[in-house]
Formats: sequence, C-alpha cells, structure tokens
Amino acid sequence: MSAHFRYFRSLTRLVPASLQPVTGEGSDLFSEVAPIFNWYGRLPGKGWYMFELQLAEARGARHVLLRVDCGDGFDPALSVTLPLRRGKIAKRICYFPAQVRAVELEVVSAAEGVSAVSHPETGYTVSHCCLAWLAPHFARDRLCQRLANMHRNFRGYSNRAVRDALKREAALKGRNWRSVALQHYGETFQKRCPDAGYGEWLAQVEAEQMPGSREVAVFLEKLHTPSEFVIRLRVTMQTVESALQAVHSVLAQSYPHWRLIVEVDSELGAGGQPVIERINEMAGEDGRLELSHSGIERTTSLYSQNRPQYFSELPASGRLHPHALFLVAEAVSRNPEVRLLYPDSDSLNRTGGREAPLFKPGWNPDLLLAYNYVGQCCFFHLDLLRSLGCDFPAGQGESIYGSLLRCRDVLASSRIAHIPRVLYHQKSLPEVARQALSTEERQSLQDYLRATAGAEGAVSLDSWQPHSVQGAAVARCRWPLPQPVPLVSLLIPTRDGVDILRQCVNSILEKTEYPNFEVLILDNQSRCPETLAYFQAIQSDTRVRILRWDHPFNYSAINNFGATQARGSILGLINNDIEVITPGWLCEMVSHAWREEIGCVGAKLYYGNNTVQHGGVILGIGGTAGHSHKYAVRDSAGYMARLQAVQNLSAVTGACLLLRKSVFEKVGGLNEADLAIAYNDVDLCLKVREVGYRNLWTPFAELYHHESVSRGADDTAAKRRRAQREADYMRKRWGDQLDTDPAYNPNLTLIFEDFSLA
Repeated sequence: MSAHFRYFRSLTRLVPASLQPVTGEGSDLFSEVAPIFNWYGRLPGKGWYMFELQLAEARGARHVLLRVDCGDGFDPALSVTLPLRRGKIAKRICYFPAQVRAVELEVVSAAEGVSAVSHPETGYTVSHCCLAWLAPHFARDRLCQRLANMHRNFRGYSNRAVRDALKREAALKGRNWRSVALQHYGETFQKRCPDAGYGEWLAQVEAEQMPGSREVAVFLEKLHTPSEFVIRLRVTMQTVESALQAVHSVLAQSYPHWRLIVEVDSELGAGGQPVIERINEMAGEDGRLELSHSGIERTTSLYSQNRPQYFSELPASGRLHPHALFLVAEAVSRNPEVRLLYPDSDSLNRTGGREAPLFKPGWNPDLLLAYNYVGQCCFFHLDLLRSLGCDFPAGQGESIYGSLLRCRDVLASSRIAHIPRVLYHQKSLPEVARQALSTEERQSLQDYLRATAGAEGAVSLDSWQPHSVQGAAVARCRWPLPQPVPLVSLLIPTRDGVDILRQCVNSILEKTEYPNFEVLILDNQSRCPETLAYFQAIQSDTRVRILRWDHPFNYSAINNFGATQARGSILGLINNDIEVITPGWLCEMVSHAWREEIGCVGAKLYYGNNTVQHGGVILGIGGTAGHSHKYAVRDSAGYMARLQAVQNLSAVTGACLLLRKSVFEKVGGLNEADLAIAYNDVDLCLKVREVGYRNLWTPFAELYHHESVSRGADDTAAKRRRAQREADYMRKRWGDQLDTDPAYNPNLTLIFEDFSLA
C-alpha cells in the first residue's frame, strides 16, 4: 500500500437511517424513500482524507452530502458536497480537525436541494465508498493541482505558485493557509445551473466584473479619441409602451459619447402621443437624443468625421446595462481594428428580474447559419456598414440577422469582438412577436443562401425547427456532396475484442448510405483465434482491408501508419467501439469535410443508454479538454440549443473524426512522440485550426460510442503518470488557448461538461 494512502473501506458499512433494504445481490442496495445513510465501522481521525463514492445507477442523483460529527454534532462547516460522476468514482479531498465520531451521507437529486426520491421499488446501488487517509504533503499537492487545473484564479499556475498565492491571501486575511485553500478548493465543486443559480451568479460574479465609477473616470480621462455610438430606437404602436424604458437605459449610460435617434412610426396613433411627447421633452434636455418622424435616411448629421463611429439598433423591448457602452468602448480601445462587437444578454421577467442568461461563444460562422446567436444587440463600425451598403445594421429591407450573415463573407474573425459580459436585457416577447422574428430571420437566411450559392455551392435550408433561442428557431443547412463523391478511408485501430469490432464494422458496412468508402482495420497484435478468424472472413468484402501494426500500443502512431496506407482523399478516425445510428452519417460529415475552409469534422456520439457522450470538445474543462454536454439526454436541445446546431468548435473527438488527407499531412498527422494515448485528437484539431481552418461539429451524424471498452480506464499508477505527462505536454504546447476557447464562454464552468455557470 502506498505511503500516501490508508483506506477505510473493508471495515466500512453503509446502513440506511430509515430505509427498507431492497432484495438484491452484490453491493448494498437500498430503497430511495429517504436516502440518508449512516457510516459504521472504523471512523477516521484528525487529518486529510480522500472521500470516494460511486453509485452504480445515478437514478437522478446529483451529488452526495457528507456530514461528520467531530464531537460537537454534525457541523455544517465540516460538510462536504461531492458531485456524482456517471460510471466513475467521484473523489474529493476533505479535512477533519478532530477524531470523527459519526458519519452521515445524504444523496441529493438533480432538483436543487431536494433529497432524491423515486419509486420505492427502485434503489441505489453503492458500488464504491471509502475514506482514504492522505499524507499531508500529498493532500496539499493534490489540492493545489486541482486549483491550477480548474479554479479561475489559479489556472495555469504551478503547484508552488498556487501554494504561494494561497499563503499571501491567508496572510492578508489573517487566516490560516488550510482554511483559505479548502475554501477555494470547495469552489471547484460548486455547480450553478443557468436558471436557478443565476441570481447567485449575479451577486457573486457579475458584481466583481463590472467597473466602478473611478475606473470609468480614469478610462475617460485617458481616452484621446473617443468612439461614438449611434443608436437607433424605432417606435411603433406595438412597442410604444416599453420605448420609454429603453430610452432611459441609454440616458443612464456611464459612457457619455453616444447619440440616440428615436424614429417614430408615421402611423403611430393618438394613444402613443404621451410617450412621444415625453421623449421630445427629454430630447430638449439632452442634445444627444434626437426624435425623428421622417426616417433615418433624411437625418443629415448622422456621420462624424473626427471620431470612430459604431452603429446599433436598440429594440423598444430591450434595455442596455448602465456600463454597456463603456465596456464596448473599452473593447474598441484594446483593438481599434475591430469592426463588429456583441455582448452577452439575458431576459427580463414581468417583474423586471433578470433570468435566462445567454452566455455566447465567440465568432462562430457555422453556428450563425443555424440561428442568430449574436442576438439583437450588436455594434457595427461605420466602415463595415458602408461595405454592406447600409446606414444601420437593419434597414432597407435588411434585418440585423441578414447583416450579420453577410459579415461572414467580409470580416476576418480578428476584427470581430465578443464581450463576455451581460450588457443587454430583453423583455419577453409575446408569441406574435416571436413568430414574426422567426419568419423574418428565416427569410434572411434563405436570401443569404441564395446570394452566396455561387461561392459556397447550392447550400439549402433543409429544416427550420422552432426553439426558444432569442425568440427564433434553429435551422439545418445542407451542403451538397462533391461529384463524383471522394473515397473516404475509415481507419479503425483494434486489438482482439472481436465482439465490439464486429459490431462496429458491420454497422458501418450495413447501415452507411455513403457510396464510396474503404475500411482499414489496423490490427495491433491481436492474438484471439476468434478475432483472427473474423479478420479472415471480413476481407471477403472488397471495402475492407486488414493492416498489421506489430508494435506497442500507440494510438497516434497506428493512425499515422493507417493514413499512409489510405487510398482516400478523406480520412476518418474511427474507434473500434463505434456503432452507426443514422445511415446518412458519412454523407453529412463528408459534405462538411470537403468544404475548403473546414478542417476536422466531428459527430454526435451517445453512450449505450442514449445519453450524450460527445457534443464536441470544449478546451479547458478538467484542466485540458472535456466533452460538451456529456450525459445530456438524447433529445435535449442543450445550452442555447447547441446540441441541435451545426457549429464551429475548437476540437472534436478522434473517436469519430473526418478531415481531408491533405490537411492531415499538412499538420504532420497525430503526435506519436508526446501523445501516444490521450489528447492527440485535441492536439490535431488545434494544429489544424492554427494553420487557418475551422473545425466543425454536426448533430446530424449520430453514432454510439461504447467508450474505452477496448483500452480500459486509466486505473493504474503507470497509466495515471502517462496521462499526467500528456496533460502537461498539452499545457506546455497550447498554454492559454486551453483557457480561452472561443467556442465557449468564460462565464461558464471549466469543471463540469454541462454549461453550468462558473
């Protein structure tokens, strides 16, 4: 046994406090009427411990609460919350200041703070539960490592740098090192859902993000050539009631260099006159506010010759945060070449409370083809508007979405800035208004696709699915396959495991609609007679070749070898535990992989229980990278409907990945020297992105991924050391890129895969 650990497992029994045992064999099984368990057996003494727990079936359980009595009853200050992990052991370091006299565990369901309750005939199977004593130096090292991987204040630090920072903070606050360290360590286990946790996030995080009056004053003093923001607010009979509040939100801006043009509909009736008269009074009091009855086109003083100008539309149902223009101006000052800016947003409920935040990704050209994720609040530089032939982002028959779509063709991503602050608040739209917006945006997308058909091929709007994202819907655009269709070489490394390999290969051969592909089975020293017999039999299909790789397992090297033997112009990296679901999966992936601007293309993968295994890869999750929306149910729309939309992502999993062979060779293939097992797919995607291609994920190629069946888990010391070396290499090679994924949002968690709030 390692000197770092001493386990309390064999002497431990979990006994339900008030439950009836359910008949079953193997692990402890209890009904879920009141899932609280007492701990019997050897109890831990003072010191550091690793708490470990796994339920065989989560059954809606979200986390477990560990409570301990160290002599003064069950002290809430000593309680430990441990989020559960499906199919894996969840672990958390804890510290007990004295001998423990009693331990109690409570399983909590996915509903906030509600003890898990379900049908009394079901139960929890506790497959693993223990407390492991930790040597103090080992506990401190593991704690600092987690902070360096997952805490926003310590990302990328060395363990020593984390320890030094904690000591400085403890000295400043007059506290001991351990209490400060455990506080920050506990923060890496917190999960704020976008709905129920948003109020807490506003109070704790946004309050720290927003500038103070002194910061605003200093910025304005140093500003030599201030940008001016010209905002148009159009008032109709349907929006007149809310227009006044929108005007007030502009008047309240901390940044002073703006002009607001309120354009009044000529058909506005007498009922709206009191509001218009009040706006006219405000215009007389503030020269930056102009009331227009004749339309923007006849406004003679629209443009300024001596300062940068940015133009925006403000819907009458929208409100700007008081620091909105200040933070946009600050972003412009950091990058004067920026031509388009957009912030995050949220919604206002009937009482004016803020809810439903939309924490958006950076510029994402393919997601924009699915729906207007940018939203109604964005700022266009005058030069950009002129190149688009507009006076404002919307006008002359053009919607804001239409103008944004055309930015795909005229703007480099370096000239587009996403501001990760909630600066725009949208009142809930009535159903009629939402339908009108959806219709308008659908027409804008159709017009754009028709206008760009010559450049991007005959791209068609295949479907338009209603969904509550910015009040619009989610589109599927279908790219045509090239003619003749290119040969695709599917590379499948394997060693024995004939049952999963047979399922994989047979599903590809029998279900795939795409007419021109070859399967290269890369045999890594198989010995099983049944596997060898299968190799012999399957080669009767002319689409299949068996290639032998007689070397120690190295995922990168095996696939690099396969690529040299591939006859196709498109390569597919396919795990041997993949199973096809949708017959059109390869057609969908090839239609994107063949686009000259696209590099790696990934698919939507499920576990065998129809929960999401891979919705794309998000950089930084867990320290290096993690899978988007892992464990979401199959039909879930995902955060901002991103499980329903084709989009650009920084990386996708190599379990099912397509790219052109020329691109693979251009970046040198997979890194077999430094990344033999893990992260080689992420590294490949980042190399592809580095040379100028966009990576892409599509939900319209669906497959099962029976994850790690063949290779197994990293459950030995040697495997864990190898995994750490590969993670260290990724941190060294890609550095800050692992912490600033443009396809994600810095206000979202890097601890969990569910788009909860940071």
